[in-house]
Amino acid sequence: MPASSRETVRIAVLADSDTRWKWGALTARRITAGDVEPTGFVLRGRATPTARQLAETGAAAAAPREVTGAEFLRAVRDAEAGGERYDVIVLALVGGTVRAVLQGLADLGLDRRPVIVTGYVGVVYEKLADGLLLRHGADVVLANSRHDADRFRAVYEGVGAGAESVVEAALPFLGGAPYRPEPGRDTLVFAAQPSVPTTRAERAYVLERLVRHARLHPGREVLLKLRSKPGEHTTHLEEHPYQKLVRGLEPPANLRLVYGHMGEVLDRTDLLVTVSSTAALESLHRRIPTAVLTDCGVREAHGNHHFLGSGLLTSFDRLDRGEVPVPDEAWLARQGVAAGAGEGSYDAAFDAARARVAALLAEPALPPIAPYYTAETAGGYLPGILARHRLDVTAPPARDSGLRRIVREAARGAYRHGVQRVAPVVRRLGEL
Repeated sequence: MPASSRETVRIAVLADSDTRWKWGALTARRITAGDVEPTGFVLRGRATPTARQLAETGAAAAAPREVTGAEFLRAVRDAEAGGERYDVIVLALVGGTVRAVLQGLADLGLDRRPVIVTGYVGVVYEKLADGLLLRHGADVVLANSRHDADRFRAVYEGVGAGAESVVEAALPFLGGAPYRPEPGRDTLVFAAQPSVPTTRAERAYVLERLVRHARLHPGREVLLKLRSKPGEHTTHLEEHPYQKLVRGLEPPANLRLVYGHMGEVLDRTDLLVTVSSTAALESLHRRIPTAVLTDCGVREAHGNHHFLGSGLLTSFDRLDRGEVPVPDEAWLARQGVAAGAGEGSYDAAFDAARARVAALLAEPALPPIAPYYTAETAGGYLPGILARHRLDVTAPPARDSGLRRIVREAARGAYRHGVQRVAPVVRRLGEL
């Protein structure tokens, strides 16, 4: 029975971090008609978000359930067996995990499989081909802009794979009131990233320049917006947290470290500064003055090369002098930032995705999942990816006892300690 014949479309979101949960839950609402509240699942792993991180995203009223990949597949199978199958599944995951879950869903042998949607949570600046080919096989691969849609199709067509799954949309969390200066308010927000820049020296440099800027402008509030608190993990590993680096600097009173929902922070922002955070696109959407730093180089590894031609690239020296970049309108339009793409365009950005999902739901049956990476095309690559995820739904589910939860949290703590303390020491010893 096509899902379109049912009154309510049931949609599940599987994510592997706080930012991807935010993307997945908001995307789920935008690609389906009506007031749909998705059922959320978050993968248990190194980047499993805390309850605080999940609540801070503001993506859904109910917290997602923490599961393994196999437990998620069992939930999908059991939902169909109970007459409450999922019509749509949004995979808000890294590429390798998407490919593994696609295999797991194909192996379930469901009477009617769900429509599978995936995409990217922000700027795609690395592993373009690999990430896209790992996502191939989903029914819908969302591109966040016309620029991305063209690149995605070029990759699929370049290997002879079908590109009809690529659908142009936008980031689902753009929004908020347009920027309006307030008399007496002058707030600079630096949007920090866990792994950009990477090295301790580069991150210390950025922090020292923020401190210097705050001292040069005592009437300006300088906010260092952090993604996570010590002991928490995000999508990318953070070896050198700013919270630790700031301890010996004695910053002035007008520089503060803040957490919270990025949209709420942007409500009081007069200048958004970053290396390459997706927050720059949120800021530009609202016409907030935005600056992308070149101090540590314009480098593919940092992702700020994505902003070439944007008019936003600048340095701390120029910001210290009071210079503010002016964005290029044509670049904004290509990137799907609504402020540069025409009035009301953001409201229509998901029309094509909704139409595509609706058409698939109306089909009497969906074709088998057909990824590009198979034993024939990637015999030396795919087996390792699938083996790492161990999606065996035939194994009995593990009892989640209190002792097991304690051991799991202890293991996570040890992993985080290793990333933030042991790994940098080992690296320094290796350089001796």
